Amino acid sequence: MLNLRAVAVIGCVGMLAACGSGHDATADIAKVADVKSSFGDDFKVKDIAPTGLDPKLLAGTALPAGLTFDPPDCSKFAISQQLPPGMQGNMAAVAAEGAGNRFITIALETSEPVPVNEPGRTCRRIGFAGGQMRGLIESVEVPHINGVQTMGVHRVVQTTNGGKTQFGEVYNYSAYFGSYQVLVTANPLVLPNQPVVPVDTQRARELLVAAVNAVRG
Repeated sequence: MLNLRAVAVIGCVGMLAACGSGHDATADIAKVADVKSSFGDDFKVKDIAPTGLDPKLLAGTALPAGLTFDPPDCSKFAISQQLPPGMQGNMAAVAAEGAGNRFITIALETSEPVPVNEPGRTCRRIGFAGGQMRGLIESVEVPHINGVQTMGVHRVVQTTNGGKTQFGEVYNYSAYFGSYQVLVTANPLVLPNQPVVPVDTQRARELLVAAVNAVRG
């Protein structure tokens, strides 16, 4: 089921790599709904009208304590980027499932610009391990958009529980311009008796550009 909590939890997962910045006083987050038209009849699509921003929902999926990171100095960049305490604003979203993938596009307007931490060249690929969990967070190709700071990350997590191993994967593409943000996440659907389909990263990148253009008008 596509719902606001699912949209928000998966929406912010740790972000790497960046370029440029700007501000658009006339941006409208409701226009993120325009990206619905890019999905065909083979997708289940739901849009969420602008609603109040809940920083807890946008905190992302936290990694457990006790993990070891490689490189060690990159641990702070492996944690999901969160909104500063007291940040207020609104959000709107479009979620689509089909072709073995889930795409979630979120537009946010916050009370002030959100600070973005750049990891630098040495933290573009971060491994982590501890207990029954291990994984990788790495920078990925992200579109360049004039006047916008863009970021992209690929995150893979492997967990073992009761002798069973499970894998999780998500791509996250982000754009920042003044007090506005656009986030696109893409991950494979795990469906019974069906092989996992690779994530269509090209479509996810195109969604980021389309959503930014729609919000900026």
